[in-house]
Amino acid sequence: MEQIEQYIDFLRNTHILIAPVLFIVLHGVRSIFFIPVIAICIAGGMIFGVIPGIILSIIGLLLSSVIFYGLAKKMPFITKRLIKMKAKIKTNDKQLTTGQITILRLIPFIHYHLLSFLIYESTEDFRSYVGASFYTVIPMAVVYTAIGQTVVNFSPIASVAMFASLIILLFLSRKKSDRVSVREFLR
Repeated sequence: MEQIEQYIDFLRNTHILIAPVLFIVLHGVRSIFFIPVIAICIAGGMIFGVIPGIILSIIGLLLSSVIFYGLAKKMPFITKRLIKMKAKIKTNDKQLTTGQITILRLIPFIHYHLLSFLIYESTEDFRSYVGASFYTVIPMAVVYTAIGQTVVNFSPIASVAMFASLIILLFLSRKKSDRVSVREFLR
């Protein structure tokens, strides 16, 4: 029994280190679980606060980019799907600049690894890839982590109102064939 108490005490005292490490690892493996990058950045702001959340998100996003780089080098078949995606959205052969990719990272609907692939194609080596990736993830981490911290500061009434408005928005944005009239809904 004494050993269990010591173990629980140890976990309580070291959770300060375990939570950030788990958060960074989650960034690294999030694509396996189909978790959006933005959701993790927002969660970082909610859990750790603005400054620690930003730092941990930048580290985690860089880890994710490094993992992508390694996989792209070792298994080029992974990039074939990204080449097809790139062909659908990019009509000319001009390479996007790092600044343009930085702005595109702020748009939540653009695939994170597609943008990493564009950086991968435009850089010569690992060092320049990491440098460009670092530059592109900073604004993304700052914006979405700050949003996460802001959500925490909402009053309970504001949180319920926001949640209700999202439900209504989702209800109204369904396909026309799936919509149910108000009369049918109330029956």
